Amino acid sequence: MISSIGVDLDRVAALEREETARFVSERPRSMALLERSRRTMPRGVPMAWMDDLYEHPPVFADRGEGAHFTDVDGHTYLDMYIADMSGFCGHAPPAVVEAVARRMALGNHFLLPGEDAIAVAEHLVERYGMPQWQFTLSATQANTEVIRLARQATGREVIVLFDGKYHGHGDATLVVLDDGEIVAEESGLPPWVTRDARIVQFNDIAALEAALAPRDVALVMTEPVMTNAGVIRPDPGFHEALRRLSRVAGTLLAIDETHSLVGAYGGFTREFGLEPDLLTIGKSIAAGVPLGAYGMTGAVAALITPPDEAFVVMGVPVAEMALGGTLFANALSMAAGRAALLDVLTPGAFERARALGSRMADGLEAAIRAAGLPWSVARMGPHAYYSFAPTPAGNAIESRANDHPGLRAFMRVWMANRGIWESGWWLGPTVSLAHTADDIDLYVERFAECLEAIS
Repeated sequence: MISSIGVDLDRVAALEREETARFVSERPRSMALLERSRRTMPRGVPMAWMDDLYEHPPVFADRGEGAHFTDVDGHTYLDMYIADMSGFCGHAPPAVVEAVARRMALGNHFLLPGEDAIAVAEHLVERYGMPQWQFTLSATQANTEVIRLARQATGREVIVLFDGKYHGHGDATLVVLDDGEIVAEESGLPPWVTRDARIVQFNDIAALEAALAPRDVALVMTEPVMTNAGVIRPDPGFHEALRRLSRVAGTLLAIDETHSLVGAYGGFTREFGLEPDLLTIGKSIAAGVPLGAYGMTGAVAALITPPDEAFVVMGVPVAEMALGGTLFANALSMAAGRAALLDVLTPGAFERARALGSRMADGLEAAIRAAGLPWSVARMGPHAYYSFAPTPAGNAIESRANDHPGLRAFMRVWMANRGIWESGWWLGPTVSLAHTADDIDLYVERFAECLEAIS
């Protein structure tokens, strides 16, 4: 029976079972390694997400180059997932490979600053417009430190977030709306996470104003374009209202560009002319080598200067903000970041990726029309998201209502069996700086064939 999204979901479920069985049977080496690894790692993976991201079993990767990677069974994939956008530079970009090898030979970590850190910070000032920077190993850690700074700056505890967000695996942001109530997003979280958070819908200015009205909010944190519930673009005037309302309420504003930075050189903070108090980046800024960063205004940066008088904890004077980590800003990460930012993530590379992103989105839309399906495509530069509804979502409620995880799971495994590594369920395909026009045309061709299989 044909559903409202234009396909027979019973047929999709049957095809998904067939494709998953084929996937498993054609990857005996990966399946053997998975069985072996279950003896020493929960669920057989070194990080649980590697088993969560797809409905089919994980494969074990062997090597990657440019826009492709190969698993241990010898299957080579055109990578349209690019490791949740952290592979935006492409696999093994030569400039970064050379910089990392050179830095490793000279020593990779000293718990001391190096000149690469200055070069990276100076470049980020120019690229994103924030005058002061600090470095971590991930965007999760950057967001955690941003929240601490905002709470110290304002003397407040509450954080306002937008439904459908993801700002990393720090306690303060792992909350979701469940039937109108804020609840912990996953198990293992302390009860206070729900007390100190408010969640509103993206693009809902009235709800945002109401959330800020008590004047007890330390920080509003948002992506400039939401990317973890499909692609949700801001309505005209939304960001202007967000900045005005947060200032009136005495609340700091943080823009998380971790995903969206692939969409434009300088991110959408630069493209939209946004004026945040804090800005976070990560994932691709060092070509997948662990590096996160956050920029801040001079007023916020002043909080990192030791105060005139320390307070005492258990008899020990403490003068610093709760920031930092032993491996933060290590020499290897900074060398990789310098090479990636200056030599790979260039303005010209972004222009080319955006053009290919338009080519991809146009191709997806043409394939959807040819199949006669009531679907739509949302765009974000080199990234796109196909939705099983006639128009792109304007908030997370609409995005969830429009989605169908079973259909997306079938499309993922069908594509994998034909040499395309598609994204996880929430993301959609992304063009990396290593993709070519031929790669994009092949992806669109396979996508069209997938739609033919279910139409």
